[in-house]
Amino acid sequence: MRPLIALLPLLLGLASPGLRAFEIEEASIEQLAAAQEAGTVSSQDLVRAYLERIERIDRAGPRINSVIELNPEALKIAEGLDAERAAGKVRGPLHGVPILLKDNIDTGDAMQTSAGSLALVGEPAAQDATVAARLREAGAVILGKTNLSEWANFRGRRSSSGWSSRGGQTRNPYALERSPCGSSSGSGAAAAASLAAATIGTETDGSILCPSSVNGLVGIKPSIGLVSRAGIVPISSSQDTAGPMARSVRDAALLLQAMVGSDPRDPSTVDSGAPEVDFLAALDANALKGARIGVVRELAGFHRGVDARFEAAIEALREAGAEIVDNVGLPTRAEASRNELTVLVHEFRDDLNAYLATRSGVPVKTIDEVIAYNRLHSGSVLRWFGQQWMEQAAASDGMQAPAYLRARDDARRLAGPEGIDAAMAEHRLDALIGPSTGPAWRVDWVNGDSPSGGSSGMAAISGYPSISVPMGQVHGLPVGLTLFGAKFSEAKLIGYAYAFEQATQWRRPPTYAERGPAGAEE
Repeated sequence: MRPLIALLPLLLGLASPGLRAFEIEEASIEQLAAAQEAGTVSSQDLVRAYLERIERIDRAGPRINSVIELNPEALKIAEGLDAERAAGKVRGPLHGVPILLKDNIDTGDAMQTSAGSLALVGEPAAQDATVAARLREAGAVILGKTNLSEWANFRGRRSSSGWSSRGGQTRNPYALERSPCGSSSGSGAAAAASLAAATIGTETDGSILCPSSVNGLVGIKPSIGLVSRAGIVPISSSQDTAGPMARSVRDAALLLQAMVGSDPRDPSTVDSGAPEVDFLAALDANALKGARIGVVRELAGFHRGVDARFEAAIEALREAGAEIVDNVGLPTRAEASRNELTVLVHEFRDDLNAYLATRSGVPVKTIDEVIAYNRLHSGSVLRWFGQQWMEQAAASDGMQAPAYLRARDDARRLAGPEGIDAAMAEHRLDALIGPSTGPAWRVDWVNGDSPSGGSSGMAAISGYPSISVPMGQVHGLPVGLTLFGAKFSEAKLIGYAYAFEQATQWRRPPTYAERGPAGAEE
């Protein structure tokens, strides 16, 4: 499953002399591209360097356990991209840059796509997910797959974020005893630890924003209809999306630019109304000047340390030129959230069955067979928590049920037109903000996750965009600021996040401490 690890001593011995002077830790995509263009390193050198770092940090050393599988074709792909560069053909800023994908994104190669489940281990997917194909076309090297919360954290109650029966437990590089949050936990931990230039995660509700926040990253959850979901193991066709997770807003914008576009395999992207936007043009350090930013106080108040960082973030936005509109309410939030679980359960059944029909050579073909597989292998799969959400989904009437249709329409209306849109119109806002979540909690396989707070819900339910950007640390643990707004307002949000990032520079690299401070959960 990890064939390149055995070759690392040989591969590293062949690395160019220039590589030893080039530090990949914390290196940006722009720096990696410039080093290749200058001839300091090749794409093959970068692949070898990240492989060595994965072996040293992910497998040994701190043992973050964020990478579930390596791509045995990575060096061959890099070799071809180096030849293209030598011939004067450069595909763009991602040319030759190694990235990691979450292990629920299909790759039509030798790697598994398992969603962390042993039930999906077998023949690899027949073709790339559209997101993977577009990243390859842009010149990125898919270095491997990252671990995740099994079935993207929609299997059962009391799950532990970052745990899967196939991959085990991913750990937070800022404090190894603490959660990396989920479900894009491996993508978050790997990007934070510089195990690739950046990573791709997926979100249904919080699965990009939360791991980005607790791992000190920038995470972008795009609008539904902007990025194709074809070839991604689903939960919900209403809310699922892939998005970039990176150490800077610029890197996240570079990845998002390569991912967007209409795709006949995903009807939500066809005639979606998404504008063609140059996200890099939005990277303006003065973007906040004159912007009206609404503070959603009801999303705060769950942790005094986070509240302090949130106040500092509000002041930083104000100093960067934003006009702060305080105490903006979202009165439809609770009712929208009550409808969400009904939507997810009904969609999970039909969407997962449709996806499983595209796979061959794996042990399961339906959600009922997944449930049966898990029961048969309960000692390894169900040891720590159950599969209540799967069982509830399988017992539902799917996406034709009247209860589902009412819940879906109500949820969208309450979160979108009567929620985010109404608040922004009433106060003439450009964006809304809240703290992304609390500091990372301790991993607990017995009781499951214990997160505090979150600002992902309204954007997730409505299908609108949101971004988490670092807003400092609480007791040495990263926390993030979430910006969200109208559908397809990604460029505007990216501009605000970039201006905030440039003004504050609050991200700090991970420390790989064995334990976090005792007071982090105050």
